[in-house]
Amino acid sequence: MKSRKSAKPHPQPVDALIYPRFSGIPTFMRLPHIPRAEDLDLALIGIPFDGGTTYRPGARFGPRNIRVQSAMIRPWNPVLKVNPFEKWRIADFGDLSINPLSIEDTYRRIAEQLTNVLRAGARPVCVGGDHSILLPILRAIHKQFGPVAFVQLDAHGDTWGGYFGSPHSHGTPVKYAVEEGLIEEGYGLQVGLRGQVYSEDDFDFARNHRIQIVTSEEFHHGGVELVQRHLKKLRGRPAYLTLDIDVVDPAFAPGTGTPQVGGLSSAQILELVRSLKGMKLVGCDLVEVSPPYDNAEITSLLAANLLFELLCLF
Repeated sequence: MKSRKSAKPHPQPVDALIYPRFSGIPTFMRLPHIPRAEDLDLALIGIPFDGGTTYRPGARFGPRNIRVQSAMIRPWNPVLKVNPFEKWRIADFGDLSINPLSIEDTYRRIAEQLTNVLRAGARPVCVGGDHSILLPILRAIHKQFGPVAFVQLDAHGDTWGGYFGSPHSHGTPVKYAVEEGLIEEGYGLQVGLRGQVYSEDDFDFARNHRIQIVTSEEFHHGGVELVQRHLKKLRGRPAYLTLDIDVVDPAFAPGTGTPQVGGLSSAQILELVRSLKGMKLVGCDLVEVSPPYDNAEITSLLAANLLFELLCLF
């Protein structure tokens, strides 16, 4: 797909590829800060909210640290053979306005602001924040595109029914997205699920709504080829991709809210994301990076590189 814009994309500062220099607040990949969606094809958008976290907080600082760690991102992807900055007009849109004291008000704010971004013709590439932000993102996506195919890279299915008397958390957005008709029935895929759950019935919701599941154990045995077999059904349909950093093993990505052992390595998640090239993406997100629990900033560094790989999928 060619860019719909006629103007030239924003160039990367070549000297900063080796010696990055910050002027003021860092931006994603040293791109310009352009809070005007009508000027963009792809809008990199921070959503610094972690009010849906049930265990370890701190994901509200994810966008900030990922911006810092993205300073060394170079423009050419030698595996996918693409420079996304030449193909699309991409910029750091900035952070959305959220309410750290109210998940309901934050949902309203996110959906409203992203609806404006989408109506202006840009596709959102969101950086969280915890995974609860997925639901209002999909609500905005639905207003523009209707029900979409859905790919989730995650250690958890996020189809639980609520915690501590609250219906919404980072463990519930997929459940409500399905029930609200935001995800097209029969066109959902979850990859990387693993670890302990509350009961043997925990996967019934996904099965009842025809969401395909590839567990981490199955991925370790079958690899990308197994995922590709499931992707054939989704290709050609408008699709949304969500990437929870905890799909990666905590040995490679310790800075997250609910770490689960037995996950993918850094090399495996890069290979998996690249295998999604060719999907008809209408938007995507990367969530659950919690810098306070990171070690030597390796989680934010991995996230910054995965964010670049996501841009290369469009």
